[in-house]
Amino acid sequence: MITLALDACTYVGTVAVFEDGRLLRAGETEMRGRESERLFPLVLAVIRDAGHELADLGEVWCGAGPGSFTSLRIAASIAKGVAVGRGIALRPLSSLGLVVAANAPAERGRYLAALDALRGQHYVQMFDCQGDGIVARGEPALAGSDRLDGIAREASARIVGPGLHGGWLPHARGANRLPQASPVELAAWEPDYGRKAEAQSRWEAEHGRSLPV
Repeated sequence: MITLALDACTYVGTVAVFEDGRLLRAGETEMRGRESERLFPLVLAVIRDAGHELADLGEVWCGAGPGSFTSLRIAASIAKGVAVGRGIALRPLSSLGLVVAANAPAERGRYLAALDALRGQHYVQMFDCQGDGIVARGEPALAGSDRLDGIAREASARIVGPGLHGGWLPHARGANRLPQASPVELAAWEPDYGRKAEAQSRWEAEHGRSLPV
């Protein structure tokens, strides 16, 4: 089966194409500071470079956050559009898990994946690398950036992520190392943004009530 995987939890969008779990092609593009949306053109280019076309896809995997609100929405919209158009399943991926899955060597180890959440905080989650498989230990959480070293030390884990030790970036090329989630209900599914968008937070603070959605 040909599978498309994509993630855009940071300001870099990544795409990969797999055949029966084997990586065929992968690529990445900037998600901001551009005059036009570049993730979907990258999707088409990576599929083409893998020797396939949209009609060949049997499934879509999409990074489900947490992370950048706008980038996650773009990736999710593309993934849902492809899944609806092709009539195929969409399975969510842990964006924090992709930090480890795309970079960790195939040997046992424990990692604290961390993504900058701004406001002096990071999104964090613990993962165990067990050869070719990556297993989550606990759920994603928000932690003060000044607490990362202590959290990792207590768990005997290595901190990894963009701007941290090793500079590991989440990348869709690691999708085949993560446990396979159940397909989502396309009409209702949204990524886990980690917290409310800045615009929503400002609106609710100004109006003293939740923003209707």
